[in-house]
Amino acid sequence: MGGRAEPELVAALQAGYERAFAEVVSAHHAALLRVASAFVPTKAMAEDVVQDTWLAVVRGIARFEGRSSLRTWLVSIVVNRAKSAGQREHRTIPIDALAEAADIGGPFAADGHWLNPPESWTEAVEDRFDAQRATELLSGFLADLPDGQRQVLVLRDVDGLSSREVCDLLAISEANQRVLLHRARIQMRARLVGAER
Repeated sequence: MGGRAEPELVAALQAGYERAFAEVVSAHHAALLRVASAFVPTKAMAEDVVQDTWLAVVRGIARFEGRSSLRTWLVSIVVNRAKSAGQREHRTIPIDALAEAADIGGPFAADGHWLNPPESWTEAVEDRFDAQRATELLSGFLADLPDGQRQVLVLRDVDGLSSREVCDLLAISEANQRVLLHRARIQMRARLVGAER
């Protein structure tokens, strides 16, 4: 985050410095969007959840006491807001939302596969085609996982949160978190191996 130490950054946020807020948004927005997407059915909802999270950060930064890292605090806010939004929607996707995503070049096809995988996921190497294909497959497989497995896998393997952080965020036991992660990894691995045949 621009080389600024976290306590200094938090102090700047609490003092209301716009540049500090822009720095935090730049560093964490994509990750928060990814986390929100694990809880809600559409990218538009995930974007709404993240925007709502940024508003909550602005309103609540004065109360941030540093008992966790700033990153963990941000993720906890987005998880709580995404869980609420996801429960309201009962994970149903209206047909018009799918059509809208297709019309504006949204990232997912109706079957959950990437339409245009982010270029940052595929490095310019000789195996670019294989990497892109694997990315498309894994993204589709991720969308097919049960909610709990998908959420744990995204938080642990994509965003790199610790086991304890995931348990706290999702209000699940360590044993449950391990089982969900293990099952998700097995399913992803099995589906990828099956697709390569």
